[in-house]
Amino acid sequence: MSYKKIDFSKFSSIKIGPEIDVYILDACETMNMKEAYLIGSCNNILVGDNPPPLMKLSKKYDYIKIEDDLLKIGGATPSGKIASFCKKNDIADFEFVSHLPGTLGGLVYMNAGLKEYEIFNNLISIITCRGEFSKSEIEYGYRYTDIDNPILEVSFKFNSGFDEAKVDMFKKMRSNQPSTPSAGSCFKNPEGDYAGRLIEAVGLKGVRVGDMEFSTEHANFLVNHGGGKYTDALHLIKEAQRLVKEKFGIKLELEIQILDEEFITL
Repeated sequence: MSYKKIDFSKFSSIKIGPEIDVYILDACETMNMKEAYLIGSCNNILVGDNPPPLMKLSKKYDYIKIEDDLLKIGGATPSGKIASFCKKNDIADFEFVSHLPGTLGGLVYMNAGLKEYEIFNNLISIITCRGEFSKSEIEYGYRYTDIDNPILEVSFKFNSGFDEAKVDMFKKMRSNQPSTPSAGSCFKNPEGDYAGRLIEAVGLKGVRVGDMEFSTEHANFLVNHGGGKYTDALHLIKEAQRLVKEKFGIKLELEIQILDEEFITL
């Protein structure tokens, strides 16, 4: 087995987490998939003080190719690489990807997107360690899929006509998001409402515990001002869920993924 030591306080986008050995997945048969949690580039993940075993796809799955009139992309391929490839090859409908940090496997797993532009819009099929599955065989919705196995490759249909105007539109849509380290949107937007509005309405916008804060720029971003700790982040997350539930009767569902043995067993 191959392992890589990763310091999550430097590697993750929220800059929190211990330094641990992560299993590098190069071939499916070498490991029981239920033994570890798969991570990508850690843009929507909060790693706790006692994380479960973690694994990461090897560079073998970082590729893009056009084959059989399909765009085939490896699960470890960074979103920026996908956006650059589509621009260079005049491929339409992937302009939004440049504003979604991460690797393709993670984007597909959570059906990432910007409003109605979602990664599943042009998806045809995925290949996982359990085989190939067509889009119709996958349950998916807003920031959700039922995929429970490492995503090795994804096939998309594609059209010509990269649209620079859409790139500008998506850039403006992201203009209110803080540049301070975070894991992206903390909670999913409830149907018919916005998590940021609810967090602000219960008085948590700008509230800070240690170096963790619900951003003054966008309340649904939990940001790290430098020395943020997992326990402080978790305290703010639970406080937001408690207060929003008490005031509005709405349960805020996490969009970020928390990887900690104690949290997972709650």
